[in-house]
Amino acid sequence: MMFGIEFVPNMEISKLVDYCVLAEENGFGAVWITDHYNNRNVYATLAMVASRTSEIKLGPGVTNPYHIHPALTASAIATINEISGGRAMLGIGAGDRTTLEKLGIQWNKPLTYMRESVEVIRQLLEGKSVNYDGKVVRIQGARLDFKAGDVPIYIGAQGAKMLELAGQLGNGVLVNASHPKDFEFAVSQVKKGMEKAGKTEFDVVAYTSMSVDNDAQKARNSAKIVVAFIVAGSPDMVFERHGIPLEDVSKVREALNNAFTKGDWPGVGKAVTDDMLEAFSIAGSPDEVTEKVIELKKIGVTQVVAGSPIGPSKKDAIKLIGSEIIPKLA
Repeated sequence: MMFGIEFVPNMEISKLVDYCVLAEENGFGAVWITDHYNNRNVYATLAMVASRTSEIKLGPGVTNPYHIHPALTASAIATINEISGGRAMLGIGAGDRTTLEKLGIQWNKPLTYMRESVEVIRQLLEGKSVNYDGKVVRIQGARLDFKAGDVPIYIGAQGAKMLELAGQLGNGVLVNASHPKDFEFAVSQVKKGMEKAGKTEFDVVAYTSMSVDNDAQKARNSAKIVVAFIVAGSPDMVFERHGIPLEDVSKVREALNNAFTKGDWPGVGKAVTDDMLEAFSIAGSPDEVTEKVIELKKIGVTQVVAGSPIGPSKKDAIKLIGSEIIPKLA
């Protein structure tokens, strides 16, 4: 099993790059950088990471085909692949409706956008001159004028149809979840797509909210704000799967509203229940986190990504994962 790590470029790039270097030194195999218009540019950040590292794989986790044309995405990730010496990966998903609407972009036909965009990007990366007359993507004779190299494509997915599409079109899937119950469902859907495409090899990635510290309670407390945002954006069927009362969900959403309007962030932490932490994060001591990761491995997860917050101290958490968790999964 590979251990990856995710960073949001909402900090100085030099600091983020230092974290990536530390992750590589501690045995992490992949680094994923989020792509949001309000953060530092993902490809500029990846170029800096590539220039300071030598082995770790790297890519956007995830970009989307709505605000960036598939041809530009192909060119950008091919450039990162060249800079990094062949270490690039492309993570692409359907995007976030709320964020896209702020940019005046209508979020519609996500399955169609994803299918057509991935097909076009793959052809461009293969060096082909692309003529594509899709429902939402249309290209007439476009091609890259430099060699892209081999770039695996990972599709961000959670819903049943998108998971199946990921299994059919992608080299891997990025599932924003942390609990075995969610991956029992996800893996079953991905396999349907793999069977359609006749695939036997596929990378199932658990894109988790992780928090690691020798003080287990400190680690769990650190994850509460992130878990609150996950709860606020999750559909009711997910809560049913985990047996979380909708009354408790409403309290979290109300607490977040109060945090934004009144600054009551401590109230958010109080509203998050232990069941929510268990369902939507992997948080605790190194031994506890190792045990949970092993459970995911048994279900079919092949890569675990340590996402926000990583730990009360990112630096200490990276070192703990590298010294006490990754060796146990080898």
